Amino acid sequence: MEMMMSQTFTWQAGPATLTFDCADDQPVGLAELRLGAAAAAFPFRTPIAEVMTTGTGHVLSCNKLTHTVIGSELRYRGHETADQGTRHELRVALADDARGVEAVVRYEVDDAAAMVRTDVTVTNAGDAPLQLDSVTSWTSTLGVPQGGDQTPDLTAWDLMEGRSDWPAEGRWARRPLNYLLPPIAQQITKVDPRQGYQVISSGTWSTGMNLPLAVLESQAFGLAWLFQIEHNGAWRWDVQDDTADAAVALSGPTSENHGWCRILESGESFTTVPASFTLATDLGAAVRNLTDYRRAVRAPHPDHAAVRTVFNDYMNTIYGDPTTAKELPLIEAAGKVGVEIFVIDCGWYDDSGDWWPSVGEWMPSKTRFPGEKGIVEVIDAIKAAGMVPGIWIEPEVIGVKSPMADKLPDSAFFQRHGERVVEQERYILDLRDPAARAHLDSVVDRLVTEYGIGYFKFDYNVSPGAGTDLDADAPGDGLLGHNRAYSAWIEDLHRRYPELILENCSSGGMREDFAQTGRFEVQSTSDQQDWKLYPAIAAAAPMMMLPEQAANWAYPQSGMTPEETAFNINTTFLGRFFLSGYLNRMDPDQLALVQDGVASYKAHVQPVIGSAMPFWPLGMPGWFDDVLALGLDACDRTLVTVWAREAKGGEVRLNLRRWQGRAGEVTTVYPGEGFEAWPVRWDAAAGELVATVPGGLYAARTFEVRF
Repeated sequence: MEMMMSQTFTWQAGPATLTFDCADDQPVGLAELRLGAAAAAFPFRTPIAEVMTTGTGHVLSCNKLTHTVIGSELRYRGHETADQGTRHELRVALADDARGVEAVVRYEVDDAAAMVRTDVTVTNAGDAPLQLDSVTSWTSTLGVPQGGDQTPDLTAWDLMEGRSDWPAEGRWARRPLNYLLPPIAQQITKVDPRQGYQVISSGTWSTGMNLPLAVLESQAFGLAWLFQIEHNGAWRWDVQDDTADAAVALSGPTSENHGWCRILESGESFTTVPASFTLATDLGAAVRNLTDYRRAVRAPHPDHAAVRTVFNDYMNTIYGDPTTAKELPLIEAAGKVGVEIFVIDCGWYDDSGDWWPSVGEWMPSKTRFPGEKGIVEVIDAIKAAGMVPGIWIEPEVIGVKSPMADKLPDSAFFQRHGERVVEQERYILDLRDPAARAHLDSVVDRLVTEYGIGYFKFDYNVSPGAGTDLDADAPGDGLLGHNRAYSAWIEDLHRRYPELILENCSSGGMREDFAQTGRFEVQSTSDQQDWKLYPAIAAAAPMMMLPEQAANWAYPQSGMTPEETAFNINTTFLGRFFLSGYLNRMDPDQLALVQDGVASYKAHVQPVIGSAMPFWPLGMPGWFDDVLALGLDACDRTLVTVWAREAKGGEVRLNLRRWQGRAGEVTTVYPGEGFEAWPVRWDAAAGELVATVPGGLYAARTFEVRF
């Protein structure tokens, strides 16, 4: 390991340059950071790792993730770097010799993305057990522009964060940071404030209420931080006032918030959940860095280049009551409109008529599919129509009425105090257990090899609370172990079946974290059933996932007007084309309108969506906005969808200033012939697309501007 005599050391890797300083009497701190075009300096620093143990606590009594005794006493012991292809890694070794604690802070950068992934590994180098209560994955002050003369200023920053609920995902709001962290005259107390703004998620719905991704932007400084916690379980992030500057701290589960602890015996180690961060000049640049990062580090898969269209029989259609008689006409209609994947959703395994508590064995129903071939008749029809057959399962649960509830050992399930955890008539499988994994492997193997399933929708409709205390130091420790085992199981599925396409659905969009989206090809955005509300969810979705992953439902019906049908299609148009609805009940003209939507998507969106950058020409969408817009930047052209929801009507100016001063040609790509054209023009001088939206009705258009 390379030893540094200097008080500073610098790591340059791809688009990132990180400079640290250290001394015998102070912890290591980040002194300067450059990511792409953005650069910051940190006159005030915070330790790069914070470790809370039961036996040490805080320097200053508070409930922050920072200001820990061990964090303040960890000292630099060396660093090393490694390069593998486009990936670069820095490992900074720290130690608190008096307490026998060692830590390694790892930073990882890919050449393709100006974003840094980080985690921390803590090792007990002492003789006595070490009880961890929390360990940060990343912490930093906000800093100031590099090379300037500004001083840190909490009032210069806004925080943009999101909230989600079922089915009201992706509601983003911006507030001044000093609204959340008001001035309290700490110059009088001469003590850092105890106050901090804490955002916490518990259980396994990692995005079920709060989101593990946020942005801090300063227009005065020309800087924007974007950070995320990459974990499919419990997490916490803080923004806090440290008097000299504001600071951010990210972590996975903690003792205080999640019933988590990890007891390290001598020589044992614990690694935090990963986090990642980027620094950019503004929000738009930060999102571009994030999008680059997601594409660079996600699991490789052939589907990334294909982005095939999907029909699913559930939403506003069969609703979990599939039969051969219901499926065959839908399959025929979906094939006619040009869909490439057809998914049989929930209920296909149930003979009782009550599919919810019977899940877990995943054997096809004989009453729902009564023919000689059973469900194979339906699957063969999907293949014959030229589509890939897909199927829904909820792998992490076993219904209390499922035969598997008695066949699997107790060790295969979440337990607390020796009793199985039950949530809404389901037991929760613990993927740390070999029997649980073997059962799921056998299910997937059977469905792939015997039935030719090429697409799985993995759902998850319950959350187990604090976790499981079986073979764990605490319930939160067992939950973390399961979360990691589930991710490893998904990775193993891809190794065994590299062509298999996996959709992540967790009661809609309740697990949109990057631990999930980085391992799945398709991501459900919501269970929202009202087509008038869905655009707010669809427009915001690329903040949490790649646009080509975003499965926004379109569910046109025969009773809809042409404008309502087109509105539905446009809701899914700039994402993963994701269709439902009783297509078989439509007349030829109605079906042709859907077919036109699929064809237009394949012609205009499919070729570019896998490399395009999302942006918001009217700013981040609001839940109650009567006009919403989402754009995809495809370099020499851009696609923009505009939804009018009983708007007042009139001219809307859409911000496309990246192309300001360039000539542009505007066309409406959907809907086309037979619809009233919205007056639209390109204002090159202003860099704005100017569209006139109708008033008093629900209508939507997708435009393309070629430059």
